[in-house]
Amino acid sequence: MKKISKNESVRYQLYNHASKVVDGKYYCRAINDLLDAGLRFCNDCPLYAGRSIDENNAFMPQCCYFDIAVGFSDYMSPKEQKERIYGLITAGLATHFPEYLEDDERARRFALIEQAIIYAANAHVGRQRKGSHIPYIVHPMETMMITARLTNDIDTIAAAALHDVLEDTEYTYEDITLAFGEKVARLVGEESEDKREGLDKSMTWRVRKEETIAGVAEKSDEAKKIMLADKLSNLRSSRRDYRAVGLKMWDKFNMTDPAQQKWYYTSVLDSLTELSDTAEYKEAQEIIEEIFQEIV
Repeated sequence: MKKISKNESVRYQLYNHASKVVDGKYYCRAINDLLDAGLRFCNDCPLYAGRSIDENNAFMPQCCYFDIAVGFSDYMSPKEQKERIYGLITAGLATHFPEYLEDDERARRFALIEQAIIYAANAHVGRQRKGSHIPYIVHPMETMMITARLTNDIDTIAAAALHDVLEDTEYTYEDITLAFGEKVARLVGEESEDKREGLDKSMTWRVRKEETIAGVAEKSDEAKKIMLADKLSNLRSSRRDYRAVGLKMWDKFNMTDPAQQKWYYTSVLDSLTELSDTAEYKEAQEIIEEIFQEIV
């Protein structure tokens, strides 16, 4: 792998990268980490550029993003790809989330979304999904992708990418407003619960969820779509865990009682019935039926 020498000029180029699997892992540039081959969001990812066929006649997703010409090769292993990109990030030549927008009017319209993804990736950097080694940014990315199927509104899609920033990071409402404007900040604020910092989260879980459900009626239509997308993303993750370990999956959560979790997710869907005609609502219903089938 060619090293970048001191004072060397670097040229950016839009590449189609094949997402090849080695030892059950592939390098995801959007998430900037190695992920299990079974965990893919490629079809809905803003970087997705179609599929190619590998030497075994298997389909491999391709992603399209800007990269520097020096040192790039389609023959790199997933681990080598990750090491290379981290080197570029450390050198200040790349961001945690890649730039991928093409220079046309449609792409410029989506610039706000790209900025939101980069902002969220940096805000959540180093965090992982609860009880797993999956980078946390996977969840905001998936929430954003689901939201983009429910609405074409750019501010709402950007807010979906940012929906956990106020709740889980040091960034403030004022920071979001300054970076993205009042509408995006308002939507992110509508998706943020009072976590009652300093108190045991398992002890405050029920009252926090009751507040969330009670507040749905006051949410804007855009915020309700983000809420459905957020819960569907969480439910998809829970289904993967349920199929692997059954009800033990709940042991990693602040609320370990699956009956309480069933009450919460069922109540959320009951409060979002105006979206019941969407494929996303129906998918959430199906997952709830599966993962809580043992709970009366």
